[in-house]
Amino acid sequence: MHPVILFDGDCLFCHASAHWIAARDRQAVFRFAAQQSIVGQVLLAKQEMSAEDSVVLIENGCCYVKSEAVLRIGRRLAWPWNWMAAAGFLIPRLLRDHMYDAIANRRHRLVPKRDHCQLPPPELRARFLDELPQ
Repeated sequence: MHPVILFDGDCLFCHASAHWIAARDRQAVFRFAAQQSIVGQVLLAKQEMSAEDSVVLIENGCCYVKSEAVLRIGRRLAWPWNWMAAAGFLIPRLLRDHMYDAIANRRHRLVPKRDHCQLPPPELRARFLDELPQ
């Protein structure tokens, strides 16, 4: 099963981040779902968690949040992002999560407001889940 990234579907910054990751995931490793979608809610319930202000990575039956999720995602992307993610693991988790929270708390102000979210291009659309992965 492919790793799944659950993002805040009500956040334009989070949508933009999901598109950014998908565009740099050259091997098409990741699948994506909004946390508020039925798929997202079911996957969160299976992991017995709620995702308050955090991206969630579900990989090999394990669930990762905050900076741990971001760095694990980054490790699977192409150079230079994989190297930057590897270096990020050298920073203590407490400090990494503090930096993550600082961005997460301001994420709604980082992207200009729009009435709608941009749809992914057709070649990426299939990686955004509307049904549970098999």
